[in-house]
Formats: sequence, structure tokens, C-alpha cells
Amino acid sequence: MRDIFQSKTFLIKDYYSLAKPGIIYGNAITVVAGFMLAVKGHIDWLLLITTLVGVSLVVASGCVFNNFIDRDIDASMERTKNRALVKGAVSLRGALVYGTILGFTGIAILAFCTNVLTVATALAGLFVYVVVYSLWFKRRSIHGTIIGSISGAVPPVVGYLAVSNNIDTGAIILFFILALWQMPHSFAIAIYRIDDYIKAGIPVLPAKKGILVTKIQMLIYVALFVIATFALAVFGYAGYAYFFTMALFGTLWFGLSVRGFWATDDKLWARNMFIYSIGVIAAFATAVSF
Repeated sequence: MRDIFQSKTFLIKDYYSLAKPGIIYGNAITVVAGFMLAVKGHIDWLLLITTLVGVSLVVASGCVFNNFIDRDIDASMERTKNRALVKGAVSLRGALVYGTILGFTGIAILAFCTNVLTVATALAGLFVYVVVYSLWFKRRSIHGTIIGSISGAVPPVVGYLAVSNNIDTGAIILFFILALWQMPHSFAIAIYRIDDYIKAGIPVLPAKKGILVTKIQMLIYVALFVIATFALAVFGYAGYAYFFTMALFGTLWFGLSVRGFWATDDKLWARNMFIYSIGVIAAFATAVSF
């Protein structure tokens, strides 16, 4: 009986890990940020919760399908070689059914509780992540990171549209903020894990064009991200507290990017860039919500 219980526990954990909870939680923060930016203080808590649950399930669905598609790549990478599908802990059919149920449930919640524009945007993000990014660009082009950043910028926009039901200037700026943030964030991972990417044959920028070129692009994207964050204040979507918060965090991130050109250990620097990027987006989500 104890063995059966332990077996079921491990199976639940394997299915849970398939959905990449870290990515779900990270996206949940940005969904709330987008929602709070749109409500301007008048919070519909039921709408917030249902939007958050719906988007999280859609994101989870995309992650499960990504795990299914990437199982051959994951098997050759140190960081991912113990994932459930690689080990065979979850069947391929089980993963497909699981991902489909998550996706349908998430879309159904959004359709019932939000609006058509929100549902369409969520579906577009899922399509770009699973089909355009996972099935095509990730394996074939150094521009896969750009495509991935597009899908990654959708969740906060969905949160915004759930309230506004309108693609206005605020929604567009929000999209660009998150898309621009993800470029140096993802490049930092690519440098830090460059050996894994080379081994798996994934054409990330540092593996194909070199780390120096990647550092230059990271610096440019960080600068563009900072400018984009300022745009929310310039166009009246955020106040002075937000502006000065992002000025501080953005300047520090830009400074860390510049220091990369004199780094003696590129992987250590890239790891620090990755960690700080998480702090930056957390600061953004917090500042934009008040």
C-alpha cells in the first residue's frame, strides 16, 4: 500500500513538473502587473483570479507541449536530462492529453470570464510558443529567442486586455517592455548554459555568433527595455514612483551589462545578469501595480 502511495505521489510530481511551475509563477506575476495597470486601482477580484487561473493553465499547456517537443533535446542537456518525458516517467500519450486538457480548460475559463480579444490573444501566444517557436525557430534559427520573447510578452497583455478589452497604447507598451526584457534574460541563460546548447545543437546567438556579439545585443536590448519602461510614465499610465523605481533598476541593469565587456568569467557574469533580470521584472511588476 505504501509503495502504491509513493508511486502515485511521484507521478503527480512528474506531471506537475511537466507544466514548468517556475515559468507559470513568473508569468503569473506579469499577468497581475498587466491587470493592475489597466484597472487603475478599481480591482475586480473575481476577474483578476479567473484571468490569472485561465492564463496560468494556458501557459502550463504550452510548457507541457514544449516538453513533449523538446524531449530529444532535453535528453542531451545536463540541465534537462532528468525531466519526466526523458526518463519515461510520463507516457507521451499522457503528456499530450494532459497538455490538451490544461489548454482547453484555460481557454474555457478566459472565454467565460473575460472577452473575445483576451481569448484570441491568449490563443495567439500559445500558438507562437508551441508551433512557431518550439517546433520551428528554436531548432533552426538564431532568431528563436526573438520569437520566444513574443510569446513570453503575451501573458501581461492578456491580463491588461481582460480589463480594458482594447489594444491601446498601454497594451502595446506593455508588450514591448516584456518582449525587450526577455532578450537579455534569455541571452544570459544561453551564455551561462552555452555548453549544453552546443551539445544539443540549438542555434542560440552566443553559440553561433560568439559571446561578444551577444553582449553587445544584450546591452542594446537592456537600453531599449529601460526606454520602454519610461514610456508608461510618459504616456500617463504610471506615476513618479514607478518612473524612479525603473530608472534605478534599469540603470543598475545597464551598468551590469556594460561590466560584461570586462568580465573575466563570462558564465558567472551571465548568471548574475540572469538573476538580476528576475529582480528587474519583479520590481517592474510591483511598481506598475501601485
